[in-house]
Amino acid sequence: MAAKRIEIMDIRQLLLLKIKGESNRSCSKILSIHRNTIDPYVRLLNACELSYTELLDFSDVDLLELFPISSNSDTDRYQQLSQYFPYFKKELLRPGATREVLWRNYLQKHPEGYRYTQFNQHLNTWFNQIKVSGKLEHKAGDKLYIDYTGKKLEIVDKQTGEVTPVEVFVGILPCSHYTYVEASLSQKREDFVQSINKCLSFYGGSPKAIVPDNLKSAVTKASKYEPILNKSLKSLGLHYSSVINPTRCYSPQDKALVEGAVKLVYQRIFYPIRDMIFFSLEDLNKQIQIELEKYNKSLMSKTETSRVKQFLDIEKHYLQALPPNEYQLKNYKKAKVQKMGYVSLWDDKTYYSVPYRYIGKQIEMQYDQTGVEIYYNSQRIASHKRCFKKGTYITVKEHMSSTHQFYSDWSPEYFEKQALKIGEETKKYVSALIEQQAYPETAYKQSLGIINLKKEYPQHRIELACRMAFNHDRYSYRTILRILKNNMDLELKNTEIQLTIPVHSNLRENFC
Repeated sequence: MAAKRIEIMDIRQLLLLKIKGESNRSCSKILSIHRNTIDPYVRLLNACELSYTELLDFSDVDLLELFPISSNSDTDRYQQLSQYFPYFKKELLRPGATREVLWRNYLQKHPEGYRYTQFNQHLNTWFNQIKVSGKLEHKAGDKLYIDYTGKKLEIVDKQTGEVTPVEVFVGILPCSHYTYVEASLSQKREDFVQSINKCLSFYGGSPKAIVPDNLKSAVTKASKYEPILNKSLKSLGLHYSSVINPTRCYSPQDKALVEGAVKLVYQRIFYPIRDMIFFSLEDLNKQIQIELEKYNKSLMSKTETSRVKQFLDIEKHYLQALPPNEYQLKNYKKAKVQKMGYVSLWDDKTYYSVPYRYIGKQIEMQYDQTGVEIYYNSQRIASHKRCFKKGTYITVKEHMSSTHQFYSDWSPEYFEKQALKIGEETKKYVSALIEQQAYPETAYKQSLGIINLKKEYPQHRIELACRMAFNHDRYSYRTILRILKNNMDLELKNTEIQLTIPVHSNLRENFC
């Protein structure tokens, strides 16, 4: 210590005064000890990371050891310890490393070295001198902070000259400070998820936790203590084995690191490309990657090493391996199972079967570009490959009851084949009805109704009714039924019979 040494009783008095909340200036006056002596003693006491009450319980010998006299032997011992400080700093970034483990390893090599309390004191003093105490809170592979910059970049339409502002996504691993940046068209869920996919691919692994801000694309309902995540982000977290842990509202310290990274992005990426014009998002991102590589390779003043080197040396090995495929954004929709045992995906106007016992139940559909999964009360009850052909019924026969299994063959060809059993006119009418209807389900039901009329009416009458109705503007089951009920087909038949009677010499012509 450079300051004057004070007696053990004065040290204990100082501890009692600090417990009572006295300031350093007040302690100096009460103890009649110069302020320049009090200040370094208080700093050393605080560096122990123990409360004043706990320090008061120390024996005189242990308490004095916290303030060693500057002797040659002590100077040698300190120099011996200090050579390990950079190594300790690096090791403490690794998951599972503790100060106690490092101290025991140090003591094995130097049995006459410092005891644990004084070891911590000197280590804390050194950390405070190089201002890296905050970094020790971030373990390698532990978190990834993500956010968008407040300022935007621009792309220009080459044909019209229209300027479109674009968002800039930033990701940073707090342990190594290795940074990822890319431009995207918006902060919407689709772009947000794609940016996270690219960010994790850039790092070559996923952290234990992904920490976004309370963006609308990430959080359904913000909360300081328990924000409600949207299902897409929860699903993304499960895919990459990462916990999604948004920053707390009104807690700026939670996102101080990423906001600091954003400021550097303005300086190192925005500024160098300020005079460049980009005609596409792809061109803009290519230039961003060029500037980003320079940024990550530049030396940081405090550590005199680059972000990419710290990432490769310290953090990369602690990231979790990525799954074989990147996360596909899932959509979630509620639906009701129709009477025929299908649910409709209106995005594509396609229909998917579910087990018949769920008819009339409210279900949830989860779908991406490749598949459709159907859930009831959080339990998956059906899974299908997604089909984009409008009007298609995707059926698993086991889903249908014995009385409904014939529905699995429904198609335009199926109903034309059934109608042909009645006659050509019926087949022609059913084909036109199916082609006319916007929704296949409606057309199929009406076609089935026309075919089932053979249970009540002779087939030749149905044929006549279909011929009569074919020239109407709209085709429907009710039109055919009305013709048959009102015997309009019979009137047509009688008229045709009369028109076909041959002219005979015995017939008398009536003249007005």
